[in-house]
This record gives sequence, C-alpha cells and structure tokens, in this order.
Amino acid sequence: MLTRLSRFGPALPRLLSNPPARFVSQSKPTGAAGSTAVTELYPAAEQAGYSEVSPYVKNPDYHGFSSDPVVDEWNMRVGFFFGISVALVIGGTFIHYLPDHGMRQWARREAERVIQLKEKEGLPLIDENYYDPNKMVLTTAGEE
Repeated sequence: MLTRLSRFGPALPRLLSNPPARFVSQSKPTGAAGSTAVTELYPAAEQAGYSEVSPYVKNPDYHGFSSDPVVDEWNMRVGFFFGISVALVIGGTFIHYLPDHGMRQWARREAERVIQLKEKEGLPLIDENYYDPNKMVLTTAGEE
C-alpha cells in the first residue's frame, strides 16, 4: 500500500491541500456555445421555492450525524473513538484472555509433567502396553 502512495510523491500534499471549488473549461468553443463553461462542484441551491438544501452545501465537512456542524463533528469523533479504539482494545484484550480452546496448553503441561515423573523414576517414556496386563480381566473361551 505504501509503495502505491509513494508514486504520488510530492504531488500528494498539493492534492490534499487544495480543495476544489469550481472548474473552468479552457477548450475552444464549438457551435452555439461560444462562452466559457463554468461548472460548480456542488449544484447551486435554488433561490426560489422551499426546496431542501443539501447538508454538504451548508457544511462541507458534513459527516452524517447531525445538521449542526459542531454536534456533527463531536458525534463523529465519539463514534469513531468508541467504534474503533475501544472496540479494538477491549476486543483484543477479550480475545487474548479467552480460555484455552481444546485444552491444548493444559495437555502439553500435563504431558511434560508425566515425562518428568517417568524420567525421575527411571521408567521408559512409552510402555509397550497401554494398560497394565496384570490388572486386565480377560474372559475365557468358555464364557463367551
């Protein structure tokens, strides 16, 4: 992403600092339109009638929270603070301190404890029989 932004080079601050207001066409006039065309960035508000004025005309920094510019900016700041900062911090903390899923960490600690106990007693780590054959009760052929 930064490599894409670096292509703009010194033009990026110049693009961000000049807010566009209107565009004037410098092309040669053709046909009946002999005058220079002036186009507004935002459509002009109608003078006659009771039409609704766009909030962007009243407040160019409109964020969509309120028609009052001061309340709109504060609501935007509070919304972004709680929506991003608090959600990331509390959400990340919650996910970090979730219990061990599948008890994988407990199983590893238990296996290390059993290995240390068997090494201390001089027993092999893995026995050829999973269950002790002396404690197993097997049925005879006649009891089946």
